[in-house]
Amino acid sequence: MQILKRISVFCLCALIGLTSALFFACGKGENDIKINEVTHSIFYAPLYAALNLGFFEDEGLNVTLESNDGSHTSMSVLLSGNCDVALVGPETVVYSTETKDHPVVFGQLTQKDGSFIVSKEQIEDFDLDMLKGKTIIGGRAGGLPAMTLQYVIEKVAGLTIGTNKEAGEVNLRTDVQFANIATEFQTSDNEFCTLFEPTATTLQNNKAGYIVSAVGKHSGEVPYTCFVAKDSYLKANPQRAEKFLKAVYRGYKYITTEDSTKAAEALKKSFAGMTIEELKVAVEQYTLIDAWCSDPAMTKVSFDKLVEIINNATGENYNPTYATCVDTTYAENMLKNIA
Repeated sequence: MQILKRISVFCLCALIGLTSALFFACGKGENDIKINEVTHSIFYAPLYAALNLGFFEDEGLNVTLESNDGSHTSMSVLLSGNCDVALVGPETVVYSTETKDHPVVFGQLTQKDGSFIVSKEQIEDFDLDMLKGKTIIGGRAGGLPAMTLQYVIEKVAGLTIGTNKEAGEVNLRTDVQFANIATEFQTSDNEFCTLFEPTATTLQNNKAGYIVSAVGKHSGEVPYTCFVAKDSYLKANPQRAEKFLKAVYRGYKYITTEDSTKAAEALKKSFAGMTIEELKVAVEQYTLIDAWCSDPAMTKVSFDKLVEIINNATGENYNPTYATCVDTTYAENMLKNIA
């Protein structure tokens, strides 16, 4: 499985690189930063606040943002040279350690699983045991959402994953692409799924599903979404990386210290299809589970838990070194300079 993952990443990198690398290089200023995000979600609120409130401009940076449909795809875009920074699950860094110019985590954005357990039926006091004999759609195999959910089901709840419903096994589906989970949930007879905001709230408002719990509530702290760049890029642009993190940190402080209405207003430009009230609910959901990092420097304890989750889900024995995958220099310097 480990070999197949690497082959798929490299093949996709080659394809993307051949078609668009030349276009990306043209006309790029020294203070331009192109970000490719794994998906577009209020889970990344501090980033959008930084964009919409002009915090990047304050640092002299011109930041553009593109969305994708999975960490594996965003990582491929990064490795092929078609973005400067990827906002992805750090599992993709673990999978790519043997890449020549390997990706490095230089800042952590979220510290909890950002998905919510959504049920077809309203449940007042949800318990993980209620998953026994049921099916839950958990996203793409190999992605952090599905792997963390598996960790919660097996290691936290002590349940067994399988298709024998009579024996109380939990059927964890990992055959649905991230962007298609909501549609598959609504059109299938599956009892549960996991969704990020704003999709979870939208489904609930449409009476198509009900948020019953947060995966992050059960998983505890996990280095879930991080800012990643190539090793060569970070070494060539240390001040740019620090300025970038400073702007995001200001976004974090705004979202977490202002009231939810002001936070929602700061996000509105990034979510034109949502009302202020819907945005408020989503922000409050993520605030409740303490989703965002107050310190963007990933700790070794968090990194080791990530590797544990990956190995539990894949059956592999990944043993990457923290120093290879993570560089906290930029986050530490940023925090030191604003203290």
